[in-house]
Amino acid sequence: METASEAQIKGENDTQTDTSQTEVTKTEEQTQDSTETTTTQYKVPTKEIYEPQDLKKWEESEAYRDLVGFITAINDAVKGKKISDSYPVSQTIENLVAMLDKMSNWIDEIPPIDQPQRFGNKAFRDYFKRVKENAEALVRKVVGDKFEACIPEISTYLVESIGNDTRIDYGSGHELAFAAFLCCLFKVEALTEQDAPAAALKVFERYLHFVRKLQTVYRMEPAGSHGVWSLDDFQFLPFMWGSSQLIGHKRILPKSFVNPDIYEHFAKDYMFLGCIKYINQVKTGPFAEHSNQLWNISGVPHWEKVNSGFIKMYKAEVLGKCPVVQHFLFGSLLSIQPATGT
Repeated sequence: METASEAQIKGENDTQTDTSQTEVTKTEEQTQDSTETTTTQYKVPTKEIYEPQDLKKWEESEAYRDLVGFITAINDAVKGKKISDSYPVSQTIENLVAMLDKMSNWIDEIPPIDQPQRFGNKAFRDYFKRVKENAEALVRKVVGDKFEACIPEISTYLVESIGNDTRIDYGSGHELAFAAFLCCLFKVEALTEQDAPAAALKVFERYLHFVRKLQTVYRMEPAGSHGVWSLDDFQFLPFMWGSSQLIGHKRILPKSFVNPDIYEHFAKDYMFLGCIKYINQVKTGPFAEHSNQLWNISGVPHWEKVNSGFIKMYKAEVLGKCPVVQHFLFGSLLSIQPATGT
């Protein structure tokens, strides 16, 4: 029987273990009792959000409920944990890391071209084409043939997670697509509850380094950046999940993270501090000026309050903004259909 925590990792509300949820999480595995056999009709995700009036449909959808459930479950799973701590690392987790390493190596094989424009190197379009053409093969190597039926649906989110090939930009909507990719892997049970810490601390951490390389090499524009008043030009989730990692830390308090000695020494173990280190590498001038929102957070007394604030901010500034979620795609695993029992 599925536990409440397992349901939460899959993004499901544990008060509604109904037939439709069972269909989503069973995949094509056959049970010994034929009466328990279920079939999911997978489909390639499509656009459903077009204008601000559609936000209500989004916020009441199964996809919204499941993604919020997944993101908060991962947030709980990494609470108080360092990247270097001991936690289960399954073969599928290892396969995901290897997949991201391969995608990173492709950047080296498709170098930026000489062009008059400073930003948005057009070589990214060739890179994007390679990922799109190979996405299903990449995911197949991660999960194996037994998940063949859902690979076209799940691989779509992987393609969406690397940026936009028309605008040559990257932002929190693309990061959301990678969270959706991981969420789908949990929903079809290619990943299990014990994989939750590693999904963030191994896989998402590697994804973070990969997309930073994309952003740097191809001079990608921030998608929908609010400049100095935004949390970060490109990312959000490593701040949320990274602040959860720091809950209960006896030495590192919110007021400490702006100290170079702290973020230099602890960046490899805490995603939040890794982000602060990276920001200071790519931006010049006083931290309070180029990263005002983060500077203000350093005045919050406890990481618990920082973390809960990030969750509220994510719902408002990412999931609640039409320019971000209008690009999100909906399939059978993350459906635009209204969520029931919420």
